[in-house]
Amino acid sequence: MMDHDIIDMESATYLDRPRTFPNMRTKPYTPLIFRILMGINVRVLLILLLLGLGVIFYLGASTSPIIVFVISICILSFLVAIYLTKWVLAKDEGPPEMVQISDAIRDGAEGFFRTQYGSISKMAMLLAFVILFIYLFRTTTPQQESSGLGRSTSAYITVAAFLLGAVCSGFAGYVGMWVSVRANVRVSSAARRSAREALQVATRAGGLSAIIVVGMAVIGIAVLYATFYVWLGVDSPGSMKVTDLPLLLVGYGFGASFVALFAQLGGGIYTKAADVGADLVGKVEQGIPEDDPRNPAVIADLVGDNVGDCAARGADLFESIAAEIVSAMILGGTMAQRCKIEDPSGFILFPLVVHSFDLIVSSVGIFSIRGTRESGVMAPTEDPMTILQKGYSITIVLAVLAFGVSTRWLLYTEQAPSAWFNFALCGLVGIITAYIFVWITKYYTDYKHEPVRTLALSSSTGHGTNIIAGVSLGLESTALPVLVISVSIISAFWLGQTAGLVDETGNPTGGLFGTAVATMGMLSTAAYILTMDMFGPIADNAGGIVEMSQQPESVREITDVLDAVGNTTKATTKGFAIGSAALASFLLFSAYMDEVSTFAREPFKQVDIAIPEIFIGGLLGSMLIFVFSAWACSAVGRTAQEVVNEVRRQFIERPGIMDYKEKPDYARCVAIVASASLREMIKPGALAIISPIVVGFMFRILGYYTGHPLLGAKVVAAFLMFATVSGILMALFLNTAGGAWDNAKKYIETGALGGKGSDAHKAAVTGDTVGDPFKDTAGPSLHVLIKMLSTITLVMAPIFL
Repeated sequence: MMDHDIIDMESATYLDRPRTFPNMRTKPYTPLIFRILMGINVRVLLILLLLGLGVIFYLGASTSPIIVFVISICILSFLVAIYLTKWVLAKDEGPPEMVQISDAIRDGAEGFFRTQYGSISKMAMLLAFVILFIYLFRTTTPQQESSGLGRSTSAYITVAAFLLGAVCSGFAGYVGMWVSVRANVRVSSAARRSAREALQVATRAGGLSAIIVVGMAVIGIAVLYATFYVWLGVDSPGSMKVTDLPLLLVGYGFGASFVALFAQLGGGIYTKAADVGADLVGKVEQGIPEDDPRNPAVIADLVGDNVGDCAARGADLFESIAAEIVSAMILGGTMAQRCKIEDPSGFILFPLVVHSFDLIVSSVGIFSIRGTRESGVMAPTEDPMTILQKGYSITIVLAVLAFGVSTRWLLYTEQAPSAWFNFALCGLVGIITAYIFVWITKYYTDYKHEPVRTLALSSSTGHGTNIIAGVSLGLESTALPVLVISVSIISAFWLGQTAGLVDETGNPTGGLFGTAVATMGMLSTAAYILTMDMFGPIADNAGGIVEMSQQPESVREITDVLDAVGNTTKATTKGFAIGSAALASFLLFSAYMDEVSTFAREPFKQVDIAIPEIFIGGLLGSMLIFVFSAWACSAVGRTAQEVVNEVRRQFIERPGIMDYKEKPDYARCVAIVASASLREMIKPGALAIISPIVVGFMFRILGYYTGHPLLGAKVVAAFLMFATVSGILMALFLNTAGGAWDNAKKYIETGALGGKGSDAHKAAVTGDTVGDPFKDTAGPSLHVLIKMLSTITLVMAPIFL
């Protein structure tokens, strides 16, 4: 991480060379695994790679042709990502002043990432030992007893899956950060030539990260599934049935959720504390532009975009896909078992195939965004958001076709010949839900629409009216998404229920799997959605580099447009993530009830909130959401106060900063934010992990003494149910309000209502400052929390009984 002594002040020459920045980097950092790989002979490395691929394909061929198909698509997608990487890195980095600023951002991001993930890895190892201890002393299920899968084997499998999920999630975060810190300066350089080229570079940079994240989530589960299948001799006489195998993958989703939560908390606290500190002193008190090189907190702010929006979002989307795949595989296996389907592998592996097609259709959508027109420049009337939306529309059309092919291929069964069509309609419901979610969030956060313009207008009457309008807009924005989620869940459940699949007693059993298919439909364009999300912080960083290196105003105008579009895409993808989290949590909740029923060896189908203890569990779940949000926001506030005090101190003690006669101490602000965010992420993260375990264990003890053996499990079910509902509403409110405040400020900065420096602009900056911890810390962390609660209760279910 940057240190004080690595910044050469060069006070005497700063005024003469305002665009030249000293080399603020320490020696470049390369992760240990890459240093080891680079030290191996190329031929040896190639042989090892081929051997690894051979083992993977052998495991796949020994499991199912479907697994071979999935692995093949993932490997092809990685080749596409390599092409995109080479394409992006081949772009020039611009003049030296841009490169020097980019190097400083890269150094700060890599330093924080290394420290943050070092802390997360230690906590993950501690939790792995806790899981191992619990599983070594838990009861076994009838299926495990009949297959001979002992406690120790089950424990080691769960811990191995947990650690693999955590490692893959961490790597997904690293990929997001690695890409963004190298793409930002190339987007800045491209903006000097063409707006359309800058758009293409930012999109392809986000796309290569998205493809790797989705591909890793899919191939990780596929290889883990195939390994367990071969190792345990699944479906051979006296061994485990294939329908029970997905339950062994739960640890993978929990590991991914665990890392994603702390990555989102730490990164979110970092980026928003730096942003708030920079804005309050720079914009409001000193009246200097955003990303002005005179602001001591500007490097910390730009570093935060990478660790908070790119690294954390990569881990977040990885976790979303992993949790959804595992839960859908569990429900598919359960339904196939109840319906006595002869070959259940199609229902179990269907989620992996859907996301394999996602890699294909999203790649087509990414490549559909071309960098040049005949003139080589974006037309004046051409809106970057419209171009991205066209790519999304192409992706959606292809996703609908691919989903139909997938359902006919894998979900056709002689017992119900038309069931596949019903499930295809479920997928269509999910795809439509995703599109509507994106549209709703865009409507509430894009300054081309009335809500944000009304919010901007409220700024003309002061800071207070801006805050009131923003809060009311955020509260109102929860209505439409909840209605859409409600309709989609009911529609998908009904379509699944009427698909014709029945159990031994003749009761329809496809309802829950229908909602699982709808969730897969919603996430069937996840790679393109993540591309649009990554586009935002890359464009934001590009604008910062342009401002700091004092490029011509025309270049800054291009990056400002891309930045405003990036704010909208970030908000829309967060809305999309919340919607998918709602559906995935519903599936995980159902999987939890099945898990409890299996361990308890008695039916568990209802949660009666009229029972006082169960109702209290629900209240505790809702309380967790509010306390967690409060702690996340207050963490940003406390860290921002330290940044504000430091920036004020530098402006007072170094008055020459404002006249370019002295250089700010950027490294001091980076160090403050980094250490504070690592410290502050522990408390809310620990609260999220410990709460359901403590609640379930306490009520289990109470149930033991009162003669209610399932009381602990039922209270946890209510805890999970209420926390999910409260968390979805709170996350929608926080994300939308924060995004609207941000773009209301951007709208005024376009020249509306007096433009930059006006009283309306100052009020809008205040609103944006309030919204920063909402949209980039508490809001994104909440939808990760929702899914993590579901996975942790699945893994810890034995201690509630």
